[in-house]
Amino acid sequence: MSDSPHVSRPDREEAHTAVASCFEWLEALITALIVVMLVFVFLFRLNIVVQGPSMQPNYWDGYRVFVSCTDRSYQSGDVVVIDAQGTRLKERLIKRVIATGGQTVNIDFQTGMVYVDGKKIDESAYIKNGITKNQYDISFPQKVPAGHVFVLGDNRTVSEDSRSSYVGMIDSRFVLGRVLFTLSPFHGFTAA
Repeated sequence: MSDSPHVSRPDREEAHTAVASCFEWLEALITALIVVMLVFVFLFRLNIVVQGPSMQPNYWDGYRVFVSCTDRSYQSGDVVVIDAQGTRLKERLIKRVIATGGQTVNIDFQTGMVYVDGKKIDESAYIKNGITKNQYDISFPQKVPAGHVFVLGDNRTVSEDSRSSYVGMIDSRFVLGRVLFTLSPFHGFTAA
């Protein structure tokens, strides 16, 4: 006679069912995590933090923004995140698109006005004053090469942007995406 307890067939089946159920849940969880990771690597970015004052008063230092990586057709007025590899600077940039490939940008440094293809652009929705800092090392007018964007910060007096050869015209391949809204501090779902 053996002292080892016998496990009845129904108990074994219950244990097997419980283990199978755990594996099913684990498989579903891993699949969901992979899908979420793919979505946030290729479609959206959440952990983008504004650094510095160059986009004030619209985006302050420390703001977190939600970025869409799906739409690559940037337009004047879009706020975009630029990979540091696209510039001679060492950090990621957040700037506003002023002009796209084929357009000509001119800046009147006396009046602070920006012109695209000979037309003054209305920037009253996102800046209070025009350009008030002297010209950097790029002369104007400048034609934006195909596949590139010309960007400016909203706080033009301190912004390193396409007026400087350290940033220059941005190759669109280095634009990570377009800012859709601010995550924190949360101000509601307003377009960038």
